[in-house]
Amino acid sequence: MTSRKLVAVVVTYNRLDKLKVTLARLLESPAEELAQVVVVNNASTDGTADWLETQHDPRLTVLTSETNSGGAGGFAWGMRHAVETCAPDWLVVMDDDGRPAPGALAAFHALPEDKWDAIAAAVYFPSGEICEMNRPSRNPFWRLSEFIRTALGGGRSGFHLDPAEYQGQGTSIDVTSFVGFFISARAIARIGYPDPSLFIYGDDGIYTLGLTAAGGRIGFEPGVRFEHDLTSFQGEGAVQRGRLTPLWKVYYYHRNLLILYRLAAGLWFWPVLLLILPRWLSKSRHYGRDGRIFRRLLCHAVRDGLRRRTSVSFETVKRWSGEG
Repeated sequence: MTSRKLVAVVVTYNRLDKLKVTLARLLESPAEELAQVVVVNNASTDGTADWLETQHDPRLTVLTSETNSGGAGGFAWGMRHAVETCAPDWLVVMDDDGRPAPGALAAFHALPEDKWDAIAAAVYFPSGEICEMNRPSRNPFWRLSEFIRTALGGGRSGFHLDPAEYQGQGTSIDVTSFVGFFISARAIARIGYPDPSLFIYGDDGIYTLGLTAAGGRIGFEPGVRFEHDLTSFQGEGAVQRGRLTPLWKVYYYHRNLLILYRLAAGLWFWPVLLLILPRWLSKSRHYGRDGRIFRRLLCHAVRDGLRRRTSVSFETVKRWSGEG
């Protein structure tokens, strides 16, 4: 086993029940596997701050934001603080409902020291099924085989890892999520931190694809397993019957996807745009009486995504959605 100093960064917002389970799982790991845990409380209103004040584990640091900066802001703040104050060799990041499976951190430390610059864990539901939203992928615009599979109608399966690869050896990938994402200090020194202005959606894809574009080696390691308890998405913020709720999420989802697609597709971006815009507009049917608001948010998202404009305030987006 290597002697890498590993620090965890957890971002939480109004999911205290999930956070309790995740923190317990992390802190049951010995210090040689996990040196410290940094929790970013994104202005939770469900008693999270009060509960965290009762936690006195010496390995735990809590950062409390006065405003909700979204996942992107939380990860940027937490990762920067961890690097600047904990001097880690590696970070591992996760949402409050994602956590390492027993033995996952030991499996990470057993990997060769310089095999990868960053590592994506194999993420499963607690039931044992592969968590689709955390399935890593390869950029089809950089890899011919993935491009052909996608172009022939493979959809997501054309460029996301095949389930069979979850039973194999470590393999190279281009893009992954921030649930069970391990990144070395040398990789952070190369590309910096996530863009906090992205707020939510796609910040992890943009960051990890940017690392690959900068020459970083991201590996998928099936032996490093994480659990993602997605039951927490059954309430506010779920994608229900084809629609995003609350409505303001429409803006961030589509704006950030455009930024990600542009990074992934390069010169192919404009033909891709002609394909995806009609599909996005067709989603209006899922919004019923809110279809007009959906189209307004989508227009703002496309405009700002094409301009790479991420400075719009959350209050402005909520006002566009009629929820401000």
